Amino acid sequence: MGDRIFLSSPHMSDEGYEQQYVKEAFDTNWIAPLGENVNGFEKELAAYVGSKSAAALSSGTAAIHLALKAAGVGEGDIVFCPTLTFSATANPVIYQNATPVFIDSDYETWNMCPNALEEAFEKYPNVKAVIVVHLYGLSADMDKIVDLCKKHNVVLIEDAAESLGAYYKGKHTGTFGDYGIFSFNGNKIITTSGGGMLVSDNEEGIAKARFWATQSRDQARHYQHSELGFNYRMSNVVAGIGRGQLKVLEQRVEKKKYIFEFYKRELGELEGVEFMPDNDWNEPNYWLSAITLSGKVRPIDIMEALEKENIESRPIWKPMHMQPYFEKYDYFGTDVSEQLFENGVCLPSDTKMTDGDLGRVVAILKGLWKR
Repeated sequence: MGDRIFLSSPHMSDEGYEQQYVKEAFDTNWIAPLGENVNGFEKELAAYVGSKSAAALSSGTAAIHLALKAAGVGEGDIVFCPTLTFSATANPVIYQNATPVFIDSDYETWNMCPNALEEAFEKYPNVKAVIVVHLYGLSADMDKIVDLCKKHNVVLIEDAAESLGAYYKGKHTGTFGDYGIFSFNGNKIITTSGGGMLVSDNEEGIAKARFWATQSRDQARHYQHSELGFNYRMSNVVAGIGRGQLKVLEQRVEKKKYIFEFYKRELGELEGVEFMPDNDWNEPNYWLSAITLSGKVRPIDIMEALEKENIESRPIWKPMHMQPYFEKYDYFGTDVSEQLFENGVCLPSDTKMTDGDLGRVVAILKGLWKR
């Protein structure tokens, strides 16, 4: 059995950028709670994606939660949410005692289907917010989704947790909606070990989010709280890692694209293999290279064969409307997300993979088709 190949693991810079910022935090004894790294990371990330302001938080989930709160989502409100996503997209809707309504994907983007979204608006005209996800670094069809949200005067929140560095028609994902969120979890394209960012052109909304994230502590000599607060702020050490990682983001996107193109070149001719969509208007970050299968080889065959050789892979996300906790909520669509889940698999896409590692994965997969 060869060395472990991960699906997508942390990858610190060869130049040691992260250590420089972390060392500065230690040298100044400013490791917590906030500090220059937090301020710098917010400014640098906002400048990179083209947003006016940003709030560095403890997770992408926290960022979605505060975006919903900033949107005024509360008890009994309806929030439209993609069904094909990780549960962290939907969980904050429940935190706010609101009701999620799940929207199917389309095959063209693997993301929220505008037709299904429009159908949902017909039944729920008073929806409070829409959350759209850019799955696996693929952008959703934002023109249509933005137009629908404007038509119905609904707040749009972009879950760009998986798509930092991706573009839709030349503009960064996460910057089309009223609020955008990014994740720096350990498996993301850049990582702070854990953390997230909320971005927006609404500087007042971001300031309010920072206030809530710091336990809603009022400006007073004593500890005073007039609103419910949360312990959601990013630490100065973690932010230092993020500042260093941001310097190599373009390198990581380039490597992710290389991995995707390697797989497509080597596996694209295999019977029944289809790769995730790559539209003309979409510049993905290729966070994970995912395929769907329609032949004799099934996703479980691939995952088990790779697992035997100490290689990590993963199914496509199981849709939220199929999850035990969320199945009671309304759902609009056909069966696109279900088909993607049943037939899809995410191949190892770790940016530390060598050509030898990629060749090892490809050889195992090709072997399945020769049986």
